[in-house]
Amino acid sequence: MKSSTPLSRPAVLLVEDTLSLQMVYRSILATSGHRVAVAATAAEGLDQFRTHRPMVVLLDLMLPDRDGLEVMQEIQAIQPETRVIAITANGSVNRAVEAMRAGAHDFLVKPFDEGRLLSAVQNALAEAGPRDAVKPADPTASPTRIRDASQIAEGSGFIGSSEAMKRIHATISSVARSMATVFITGESGTGKELCALAVHANSARADGPFIALNCGAIPQDLLESEVFGHVKGSFTGAISDKQGAAAAADGGTLFLDEICEMAPALQTKLLRFLQTSTVQPVGATRPRKVNVRIVCATNRDPLDAVRRGHFREDLYYRLYVVPIHMPPLRDRGLDILEISEAALSRFAQEEGREFHGLDPVVRNLLLSLPWPGNVRQLLNVMRNVVVLNPGGWVTADMLPPGLADESRPVEPQPLALAAPDAVALDSLVGLPLAEAERRLIEATLALHGGSIPKAARVLDVSPSTLYRKIEAWNTRAS
Repeated sequence: MKSSTPLSRPAVLLVEDTLSLQMVYRSILATSGHRVAVAATAAEGLDQFRTHRPMVVLLDLMLPDRDGLEVMQEIQAIQPETRVIAITANGSVNRAVEAMRAGAHDFLVKPFDEGRLLSAVQNALAEAGPRDAVKPADPTASPTRIRDASQIAEGSGFIGSSEAMKRIHATISSVARSMATVFITGESGTGKELCALAVHANSARADGPFIALNCGAIPQDLLESEVFGHVKGSFTGAISDKQGAAAAADGGTLFLDEICEMAPALQTKLLRFLQTSTVQPVGATRPRKVNVRIVCATNRDPLDAVRRGHFREDLYYRLYVVPIHMPPLRDRGLDILEISEAALSRFAQEEGREFHGLDPVVRNLLLSLPWPGNVRQLLNVMRNVVVLNPGGWVTADMLPPGLADESRPVEPQPLALAAPDAVALDSLVGLPLAEAERRLIEATLALHGGSIPKAARVLDVSPSTLYRKIEAWNTRAS
């Protein structure tokens, strides 16, 4: 077979062993103007690939003569810049996850509609081209956007050389090159947004916008408008058109924090958005196509949220492609000291003070603390030290009052409902649920000296949930 000329060669190779599906997919792509080569087996697909060298390959992972992952790896070895879109059956989502981790650009789960197919191919073609990570070094070229793990460690905002953080840096280095959805989990304050920023900054979308949206901090009745936008007059208070976060992130990354707090109705619309890559503002009559990469995060267990019926299972599998778990600070060992010293140096420079470092007593104390607020809490402690002290070595008496007390294990105490300042059960009966919840939270805080982290452990919620509720109460009272 003669090689096609550059102008006529197929831009897309479809490797699908089911003849009926092969015909349908080829027809959809051809109707949209794509030049397509087709194959029904791994051997035929590799032969077509070597002949045409397409920029995008639609690859069924279940082929009759070879494993699809092996074929993908061989394709990537021949031409690393090719974007592979993995195709898998509905019951084989784990195979799609394996493919994404191995370097696939995107995946399609059968059955998928025409819009999802065309969107995946168009996105892949838009980003197809030589990957910076495999180009020879060029001293005259601009700095590469795809950096290796060591460069990410230096430039992404992460500090720490523990094994857990090394694994995260390596994952970011790998996943940043693809369109794969990244799902970040971890306790509040562990740096999930920094992780999302690192994925964005080290991707081909780094020059595009990074739009962050906290799904737990926006009232549910306004969240759809915040995500998808609205047109003037679509509801009371819509006095002008508003661009939603999804449209604002066009060409870049949309970071959805606290994704498990999203209302079920909006989860359905988000799933539709992921399948079609289109947004339709509230009150609009026509959808708009956007090119957005999704990164999401939660401080809850997403699979537990699925089991409880709080999070759609199909949306979970659509989003949970490449998971990254941010470890709690207490499990990061000497990273605590690295972060402390880096923060001390930065804050001292900002405040115009001179600190020599941490004395041995403070170093041991910081390593012994449980850090329920994680990195965020540690940064606040170091800021407090710098602002309230003139400089020198950081000693234990410079630390915020009560911090040292937390170094001793604290057993969560049950609510003593009969205590003088506690809430009696019969006083809650007949109250609206929101008011009963408020009284219980306030009583728990009182029993634990106003410590939000301690109260959160007793109530089995995240500290950020309590902070958000207290802020809402204060706002309504003012």
